[in-house]
Amino acid sequence: MASSNSHAAVAAKNSKFRVLSASLVGTTIEFFDFYIYATAAVLIFPHLFFPASTDPTTATIQSLATFALAFIARPIGAAIFGHLGDRIGRKATLVAALMTMGISTVSIGLLPTYEHIGIAAPLLLALCRLGQGLGLGGEWSGAVLLATENAPEGKRAWYGMFPQLGAPIGFILATGSFLLLGALMSEADFMQWGWRIPFIASALLVIVGLWIRLQLHETPAFQKVLDKQKEVNIPFTEVMTKHWRTLILGTIAAICTFVVFYLTTVFALNWGTTQLGYSRAEFLQLQLFATLSFATFIPISAILAEKFGRRSTSVAVCIAAALFGLVFSRMLESGSTPVVFLFLCTGLAIMGLTYGPIGTVLSEIFPISVRYTGSALTFNLAGIFGASFAPLIATKLATSYGLYAVGYYLTAASILSMLAFLALRETKNDDVNNQI
Repeated sequence: MASSNSHAAVAAKNSKFRVLSASLVGTTIEFFDFYIYATAAVLIFPHLFFPASTDPTTATIQSLATFALAFIARPIGAAIFGHLGDRIGRKATLVAALMTMGISTVSIGLLPTYEHIGIAAPLLLALCRLGQGLGLGGEWSGAVLLATENAPEGKRAWYGMFPQLGAPIGFILATGSFLLLGALMSEADFMQWGWRIPFIASALLVIVGLWIRLQLHETPAFQKVLDKQKEVNIPFTEVMTKHWRTLILGTIAAICTFVVFYLTTVFALNWGTTQLGYSRAEFLQLQLFATLSFATFIPISAILAEKFGRRSTSVAVCIAAALFGLVFSRMLESGSTPVVFLFLCTGLAIMGLTYGPIGTVLSEIFPISVRYTGSALTFNLAGIFGASFAPLIATKLATSYGLYAVGYYLTAASILSMLAFLALRETKNDDVNNQI
């Protein structure tokens, strides 16, 4: 009876508004921090932190290598924060992850450049980027679990898409901030100190996020684990030994999500501003408006996942992504701004459709006792294979073989993910929040 009362109290305190706002605000902050780095890695850091190279392409590749570091750090963050999330609870872990990300991002805005401290500048930049990766490695899964483990039956995909909305909102805020600063100051001032403002200002967003999350209580699903004393001693080992097949399939399934997004954003931004003749402001504006397509299709994907199932929806989207890869080069190199804008809208719409249900999929395939670790590792390992080196691989393919090779790269990744989804079980009707 006491356990039942405990569950009721927790569920009552974690109101729908508090749960959804906490999951959305947190991921918005995290992805804002992550995307301002992605934008700066293409437009700013090659000039300020890697000027020793006389070749602009080499400097950009070196800068994108630091961008990739965070994806390598994310599985480590997933293991660390996943352990805490599966041992002590979701709330405390989410607060710690947000602080790790926030401190790292603000520190980037305060770093001296290569001109002032030489080789130490890119090394410190890489260290801060690792901190961002560690924080986001623990953030995403916790936010998804906060939503899905508080969701009523039949609405897990709908609740699970709210933290996913943080990605397009964070992207809009990040891109919008660079556009606004570029419009309000000269190019010289922007490159000298203006670029630092979004990084430092993120501290205000972190404070808001912490305040909201500190009002939360433990999720009802994990409270059952605590009440029954079913915590796993070493969740990482449990996942690796008992759920390795699920880990591998989930990782491969999520690769398409990362590849389509980072080819449509980071790679396209670099290619558009260096090879296609667009200015920074012009291409950022196109991406900013195209991101509305990303945001629009996330809730649509949740509706489809609730009606037709997570697996069927995801398989269909992978097929759409594979077909998009076949027209990738023709659209991006069309020479027509409306067609390029359509390219961005199409790519980001597909991203919304694949990204919306992925959090729900990856959380539902693991039992509650190792769900934080399992879903975090799966998502962030997919980030290594699907995102960390995607801009680098795409740049190499495009310069060596032509832009059509980048499209084939996307098609191959999409087919691989489709096969993994077909091998995963459908979880739409499973009582996953009672699977300890």
